[in-house]
Amino acid sequence: MEWLNVTAESGLWGLLAASFLSATVLPGGSEALLWGFLKLHPGEYGAALLLVTVGNTAGGMTSWWCGRYLPRWQRLERLPHKEKLERWGSPALLLAWAPLIGDALCLAAGWLRLHWLPCCLFMALGKFVRYWLVAQSALN
Repeated sequence: MEWLNVTAESGLWGLLAASFLSATVLPGGSEALLWGFLKLHPGEYGAALLLVTVGNTAGGMTSWWCGRYLPRWQRLERLPHKEKLERWGSPALLLAWAPLIGDALCLAAGWLRLHWLPCCLFMALGKFVRYWLVAQSALN
């Protein structure tokens, strides 16, 4: 089990990178990494929770940015559920953490030109709650 001997500093950098990549279309399991890291380094709870939330939110905002700079083609104006996202607006990004739909929500929010700041705040809140629940399970 020598390979499990991860220093807190290298583990925190790894969590930041993994959480960022997990928020993109690349597959990732940042929740499992957070859980394992906290089992090894429970004293790093606050730093780990902050870094995975920041990293995952930055990845989501990268998707938002990509959507923002997609051209608004006429045929895309007829997307199903477009009106629902426009109606709910940035609070819909509380679900940005959800598998499969989270990336699409972030991309769509950018494409719909929803303001970046509320999108970022709602996205961060949803992601924080998810990681907080994972972190709590690791400490119990």
